[in-house]
Amino acid sequence: MPFLDHLEELRRRLLKSLLSVVATTGAAFYFAHDIMRFIVAPLGDTRLHVTQVTGSFYAFLVVSLIAGLVVSSPIVFYQLWSFVGPGLYPREKARVLPLMLVSTLLFLAGAAFCYLIVLPFSLKFLIGFSGDLFSPIITVGSYLTFAGTMMLAFGLGFELPVAAYFLGRIGIVSSRVMSRGRRYAVVLILIAAAILTPTPDVATQFMLAGPLYFLYEVSIIVVKLTGARK
Repeated sequence: MPFLDHLEELRRRLLKSLLSVVATTGAAFYFAHDIMRFIVAPLGDTRLHVTQVTGSFYAFLVVSLIAGLVVSSPIVFYQLWSFVGPGLYPREKARVLPLMLVSTLLFLAGAAFCYLIVLPFSLKFLIGFSGDLFSPIITVGSYLTFAGTMMLAFGLGFELPVAAYFLGRIGIVSSRVMSRGRRYAVVLILIAAAILTPTPDVATQFMLAGPLYFLYEVSIIVVKLTGARK
């Protein structure tokens, strides 16, 4: 296919992806109140506040956009695959699709772990830390930023086995090196947990570091089974 035809194909794929995001965002906006109730559930009885007249509208718009991106992601991935797939060898195609599926499931598992376990604990600790000295006034924007950053951090952290797979395939790391470097890995995991989590409490950081170390052990097995051979 000529270069200009590739560009035209890419334009069509991008346009279809954009239209799918717009359509799912519009549908999500219709259910924005229900989606917002689901997102703020980890807060418990703590109520959120807005400081601007348009604060509520923008909050629902952001939530609808996030939901639209999540719902439309299979369509976007399909369009991406339809553009890239014809240029891959059959062996490469057989590897890409399982990797995309595993990456998506790991990311969702990390985000779900954060939503169900980490967020309720972290919010209860941080909001109740002052006791009766202060009355917390938490805005919708600050909560969405905090919760979104936390879930993104956990989702990306759970991608460790996939990253190890790629590094093992190209020969940068081996299962033997990873096994011998456990002590250093623990230090790096603790540093990464401290950087990724937007909260200063050590308990939340350990709640990310624990699963990351477990996934590090899983990564050793993955690299041992799939790593490059000399």
